[in-house]
This record gives sequence, structure tokens and C-alpha cells, in this order.
Amino acid sequence: MKTDLHRTLDAVWRIESARIIGALARMVRDVGLAEELAQDALVTALEQWPDKGVPDNPGAWLTATAKNRALDLLRHRSMQATKADALTWEIEAQLQDGAPPAPDSTLDEPIGDDVLRLMFVACHPVLSVEARVALTLKMVGGLATPDIARAFLVPEATLAQRIVRAKRTLSEARVPFELPGPAELGERLDAVLKVIYLIFNEGYAATAGEHWMRPALCEEALRLGRILAELAPQVAEVHGLVALMEIQASRLHARTDARGAPVLLLEQDRTRWDRLLIRRGLAALERVDALGGGYGPYALQAAIAACHARAAHADHTDWSRIAALYDALAQIAPSPVVELNRAVAVGMAFGPAAGLEVADALRDEPALRHYHLLPAVRGDLLAKLGRHSEACDEFRRAAALTQNERERELLTERARVSADAVR
Repeated sequence: MKTDLHRTLDAVWRIESARIIGALARMVRDVGLAEELAQDALVTALEQWPDKGVPDNPGAWLTATAKNRALDLLRHRSMQATKADALTWEIEAQLQDGAPPAPDSTLDEPIGDDVLRLMFVACHPVLSVEARVALTLKMVGGLATPDIARAFLVPEATLAQRIVRAKRTLSEARVPFELPGPAELGERLDAVLKVIYLIFNEGYAATAGEHWMRPALCEEALRLGRILAELAPQVAEVHGLVALMEIQASRLHARTDARGAPVLLLEQDRTRWDRLLIRRGLAALERVDALGGGYGPYALQAAIAACHARAAHADHTDWSRIAALYDALAQIAPSPVVELNRAVAVGMAFGPAAGLEVADALRDEPALRHYHLLPAVRGDLLAKLGRHSEACDEFRRAAALTQNERERELLTERARVSADAVR
């Protein structure tokens, strides 16, 4: 079991790691090396904090320690260089850049944001799309490799190798640590959007751990999405993603009860939904409409979220429209997960038997073999059909597959209710 210190350090790392790595990458011009230096600072914290205690500002402490590591490295390089004057100038510039441990000083500068710059570097075209997403989730999202592997539905070893190869490729290609120009922006935007949404999703429904959500990740994804919308105001899908995240984030406070237990969508107290975030989301969706060209995958999901947001009560939800929007989404962005969500919508709009037919078609889908939400959805539909024994089996299977403790408790309770209904 983790100690309180490890829990604290883990929480600080998840929040601060992207800013630290971004600041270091700006200094050493190598994201892989920047991550190693940041990890060194993390190890130093593990060595010193048990005796000296947790600093008042642990994020600033980690940043300052990591920057000192980077400066030591630059000094070492300068001693080995023959053009000492030129490199001394470089060090002096970096010293001015890195001296004050003020991690928040540049965070609100849209173009100068180290985290956003880090994200675009990690999403460079020299990497495959899968590698871009994995690397950015690791360095920008601060997610552990097992968490990312679960998000991708791939083995942990495969994901780890993907990240190592990505960092090596960036280093060998000498990819500059800078934002792309207008000509490259569109090419790298899709991967960036995908990464931001995966970070948001990890915050919205954590794949593992004792908490069902990680709101800090949602806030970070929202922050990056809003910055991106300023950077690319004419790209409809950027506004579509922002709309989706704003509306989804509006439900965060209603998604758990006072004990932290999950509260499902249809059972949530909608008066607890954040109306400001809903208005911001609907406004972003209006910007998508204003730009024209039809809805992309993110705008379609935002439109689905808007259907829920506009329903004052769960019974008022326009499930027929949601099912139609999922049909459209399945056409332009087909995936097993989209199809599973469509099964839920079809079940609500046209009855559980219709939804179960869609879900059953996914039972042999390799990508969902270890995905707990497939048996969870089937269990829900089977329970609505009165097939409680089968529902109980499916909820138990889902509980065994999930890595999230809160979700396991929820699924176990649903299995118990189904078992009671059989008796």
C-alpha cells in the first residue's frame, strides 16, 4: 500500500509533470532527455521528503530541482565544447530562463505555453498516430504506462515499447521544441485533439485507482482545448471538442455522491450540473455551426452531450435523436466503443431487446475482450429484460475486469441486486 508521502508525490506529479517536462524541454531541446531530468527530480523528492518533509509548494520544488539538473547538464556540455563563448551565452540565456522556480509564470500565455508546445512536439509527424497519443499522454497527461495501456486496450509491454521508440525517434530526428507554423498546424491537429480528449476521458472516468474521477485531468484537458481553440479558431472540430468537454465537465459534481460513490447519468441530480459550463459548451457548438461543413466526430459527440444537457429531467431525454447521432458517428468514425455506446442509445430509444442485439454483435470483438463496459452494458440490458441470472453473471464479469475500485463496487452491487431478483 502506498504511504501518504507516495500518494502526495503521485498527485503532485500528475498535476505538475507536464509543466516541468515542458520547461525542461525548452531548455535542453530534447523531450526524452527532459523527461529523464524530471524523473531525476522525482527520485530526489522520494529521497529527501521523508526526512525533510513535503515542501510548502511541492510543484515549485520539483521544478526548481529539475531545472538545476538541466543547468548542470548544460554546464557539463559547455566544458566539453570548443566554442566556449557561444555556449556560455547559451547557458546564460538558459540561466535567465530557468533560474526562478516559478512554474505558474507562463501558464496563461496562449502561444508561449510550454505544455501546448510539448504536446505538438509529441504529436510530430515523424511518429505514428498511436505513438503520438501514447507519448503525449505519458508526458503531458502524467499518466502511468499501465493506465495508458488500459486506455488503449493494448498490453502494457507493447505500450511501453511504443513510448520508448517514440522518444528515441524524436531525439534522432532532432525535432525542434516549438509550435508548428500555419502550414503544419492542420496536419498535427488531429492527433493533438485525440490526445486532449483521451486525457479528459481519463479524468472523467479513471481507468484505475480508488477514485472514479480525476477532475484535475479534466481541467487540464479543458485548459488545453480552450488554448487550442484560440490557436486554430477556424477549425470546427477544435470547437467541437471544446463543446464536448465543457458539457461533459458540467456533470462532474453530480457524478459522485457524498461518499465518492459513482452516480449514473440517469440518476444524477441535474440541479448540480454546472450551468456555466453547459452554456460555454453550447456556445462552442454554435461556433461549429457557424463555421459550416457539417459535424465531425467531436461535434457529433458534443451534440449528443447537448441532448442530455437540455433535458431538465432524465425522462425528458430525446433518446431517438441521440440514437440517430450515434448512427451518424458510427458512419464517420466507426469503432467498437462507438458501437457499444450506440447499443445503449438504441436500448433507451427502442427498447432493451434492440439494444442487446447491437451489444451482442460485439461479443467476439477482439478489442473489447477485456473491456469491462461490454459486460456492464449487456448486464444492464439483460436486467431490463428480466433476465436477471444472466445480468448477474455479466455484472460480475464486468466487476472482475475493471481496475477502478469505485466502479468495481458499483458493478458488484448491481450483480447483488440482480441475484436478489432471481430468488
